[in-house]
Amino acid sequence: RFLVLHKELDADDGELTRTNKVRRGFIAEKYDVLIDALYGGKTSQYIETQVKFEDGRTGSVSATLRIDDTKTFVPVKAAA
Repeated sequence: RFLVLHKELDADDGELTRTNKVRRGFIAEKYDVLIDALYGGKTSQYIETQVKFEDGRTGSVSATLRIDDTKTFVPVKAAA
């Protein structure tokens, strides 16, 4: 299962360090509703998050995200 986030992860929003490493604990708290939806079998989930712009203003971004399942395939054995 996977989903595409409604915004890029950003250091200004506290989601990344200044060296672009993911702050996993912060992400787990901020996007807990999406994590629950992924593991709960939902096909979509609404989310609204606060964002900080480069000029210091704040705003909110909201979206209903689609959650998709991927197909898995049996590995093909290599020819001898």
